[in-house]
Amino acid sequence: MIEVENNAFETTLGSYCWDGNGQSTCVDTNGSKQLLQGKDKIKVKPGEEITFAMDYEPQPNQFHVLQIGKNEEVEVSVTNNSFKAPLEKGIYYYSFAVWWMDEEVDNLSRGSADYHFFINVE
Repeated sequence: MIEVENNAFETTLGSYCWDGNGQSTCVDTNGSKQLLQGKDKIKVKPGEEITFAMDYEPQPNQFHVLQIGKNEEVEVSVTNNSFKAPLEKGIYYYSFAVWWMDEEVDNLSRGSADYHFFINVE
């Protein structure tokens, strides 16, 4: 989920992989724009704080956020699970990728998931 001004909004699950009981399960999906067709845009103000909230244990220990434009993807700086909405009005697509990395074995992922949402800066 994401939170904007104490209001919670669902995100859309995209691709994911999970390693459990010696068996891996992976699902691959379309990109953000295709997954979000027909979904409601989240209305925000320019520069408004957007916070990620995940009600899942254990929490992922790595994450990566991309703003997806027409011809490019830009990494978004996240501090304390939050980032600021763009200052310019418009519609912005985001992909929030998380990983559950093994804490004992370097570079070993126990699971990953991509979550997608889009905002309308008014």
